[in-house]
Amino acid sequence: MDNKTEVMQFILVGLTDNPELQIPLFIMFTLIYLTNVVGNLGMILLILMDSHLHTPMYYFLSNLSLVDLCYSSAVTPTVVAGFITGDKIISYNACAAQMFFFAAFATIENFFLASMAYDRYAAVCKPLHYTTTMTTSMCARLIIGCYACGFLNASIHVGNTFRLPFCMSNVVHHFFCDIPAVLALSCSDRLVSELVLLYVASFNVFFALLVILISYLFIFITILNMHSSAGYQKALFTCGSHLTAVSIFYGTLIVMYLQPSSSHSMDTDKTVSVFYSMIIPMLNPVVYSLRNKEVKSAFKKVLLETKLSVCL
Repeated sequence: MDNKTEVMQFILVGLTDNPELQIPLFIMFTLIYLTNVVGNLGMILLILMDSHLHTPMYYFLSNLSLVDLCYSSAVTPTVVAGFITGDKIISYNACAAQMFFFAAFATIENFFLASMAYDRYAAVCKPLHYTTTMTTSMCARLIIGCYACGFLNASIHVGNTFRLPFCMSNVVHHFFCDIPAVLALSCSDRLVSELVLLYVASFNVFFALLVILISYLFIFITILNMHSSAGYQKALFTCGSHLTAVSIFYGTLIVMYLQPSSSHSMDTDKTVSVFYSMIIPMLNPVVYSLRNKEVKSAFKKVLLETKLSVCL
């Protein structure tokens, strides 16, 4: 190690080097991020303002919106700024911080999706016991547990990645400090680190997916036994939207993290990463909330009250 230079900063390759695409991409990702901020902040404020939405389902939705906003904010502003300034350099500590917060909030979202599925299971399959099952303390424990697992998981991955020496290339073939892209730069044997990433990420993803699939299996069985066409269609509509978003989220994670490093294509990884780091957080308010009648009613109520206050 004496005759090797230790890496003190990284260079992010970004999405493209084509100068003609810099401005169009800047405009597109700025609009995506603004939509993300407005949609998720709006959902949080709407749930806080309307007392009718102070239920377990909307507690999870408001926290999901917060998490979407946070993990997108760990990546998108840096990418957008890079299109204008052309500055692709990120310091060693800033890279570690970006990786930590992105991994933490992405993991929290993973467990929130499972918690929301369990909440829907309790509401549909055991409606008479719902208020005693999903109590305020139970919701608080689930929410705190999701955050704790997220930050613990991020600590494991960041420590596992940055314990390795980086003394060769400092060019990250990505638009942010994602774990596989940074791991690939290590000049030492990274087999153990890659196995830790694979096994920990696999456990997190498949545990949450198992909870989601079992919850929805019982939900569909319960709905089929109701013999109510209206209830059946309503459940399919609600679950279809949720499962579509779940499929996109977990599909991208599996492509990114749950495959051998030899199978990785950095260009493919960057394209996939755009979806789960920027697009999905923007779509979640629509998929989970804006198609909900109670949310629409609360939104109209807030608009009416705002209009009346302006008129007065």
